[in-house]
Amino acid sequence: MDSEQAIAAAKLAGGGENRGEAWRGVALLLGVATVGYIGRVGLTVVAPQMMAEFHWSQAQMGEAFSAFLATYTLMQAPSGWMADRWPARPLFSGLVLAWAILAGATATVGWWGGAAGALVALLGLRALFGITAAPTYPLSARCVADWLPPELQGRGNGLAMASIGLGSALAPPLVGEVATHWGWRIALAAIAVLMLPLAALWWRWAPHRASRKREKPRVAANWREWNARGGFGFLCASYFLQSYLGYIFVFWFYLYLVQVRHFALMRAAWITTLPWLSSLAAIPLGGALSDMAVRRWGARWGRRITPIAAMAGASLCLWIGARTNSGAIAAGALTAATALVIGTEASYWATMSQITGPQSGFAGGLMNFGGNLGGMISPVLTPWLASFIGWPVALSLTAGLGLCGAALWIGVDASAATAPTAPGI
Repeated sequence: MDSEQAIAAAKLAGGGENRGEAWRGVALLLGVATVGYIGRVGLTVVAPQMMAEFHWSQAQMGEAFSAFLATYTLMQAPSGWMADRWPARPLFSGLVLAWAILAGATATVGWWGGAAGALVALLGLRALFGITAAPTYPLSARCVADWLPPELQGRGNGLAMASIGLGSALAPPLVGEVATHWGWRIALAAIAVLMLPLAALWWRWAPHRASRKREKPRVAANWREWNARGGFGFLCASYFLQSYLGYIFVFWFYLYLVQVRHFALMRAAWITTLPWLSSLAAIPLGGALSDMAVRRWGARWGRRITPIAAMAGASLCLWIGARTNSGAIAAGALTAATALVIGTEASYWATMSQITGPQSGFAGGLMNFGGNLGGMISPVLTPWLASFIGWPVALSLTAGLGLCGAALWIGVDASAATAPTAPGI
């Protein structure tokens, strides 16, 4: 092999200058996804002020939250299909600009049409936000698969997915501080202003081309091949249960501490922030451990070990938290369970990319669609069960589902990875 061939081989492996460019792209993914998450969570922070101004009920405000979640979930597969075929640089830049426009438009609701017109406008804007936010993580996973070799994709996805914790941790203090001093309209407008520099940075600094050779994606998904090669169905079923488990903490952790464990409101509020703060370390750490396990034991068991251990550990912590008589132990166990569940994200997304290769965007959308379905069911089903059988039993049953999610990984095999795909970025 001559020197030019050696250089080309190094670039295809993601080495040298291209490796640095790839990690710069991952850092930009973290920034872009974080501001997008602030845009999602920001409305919940200013919701009390909006409800007071327009005299909306909790049910009416809940409709606005549901409008986002419904379109976000439904658009997962179509947005993943789009991520496989459209260049990432203009696509992500356009998405961030759309988020900024929608955040700014949300700051104007109620300027005409009164409270009823404001609610209709808010529902429409949140539905549009859900549509434009849907490609975020399928496209992010596709970029990581394009830029980094398989043995580094756990770390790459872990850093990009850390935006979930970072956005959730930053939104309440930042948006809440602005809303407290200048009102909810200025707070939402500030989110829009925050997004604009990220769109420019992405357009200017995101990698222009893929660091690794890619194929053209097929027109249709080859389900039989995905399942036969890597157990994609097992992976999606496990992700459904992972999200089912995780969304209980998202929606019910605070209320459980207040209503069931009888914590004071502010003490419960501070404890509720701990899982999101811990996720800032848990998600990247989970990705790094997954990559380390791949190097030590190969892709088949390397990708399995971290999520199996984390999901089993989360189930044990949830069972302890549900059964203990100590409120402090319950809060600590549930915080640990949340961090362990969220820490598996990188393993799921890296494994999905390795199994599905040329269609990792579309496949990621399908997997995330299932995850969001689990996230929609658990916050409703768990308290309903608790009303009949009590919270300890209801949470113990959920812990059992977590163990099932861990066991499903035995059917997942990332060792027969395919090359990432599509023309340039």
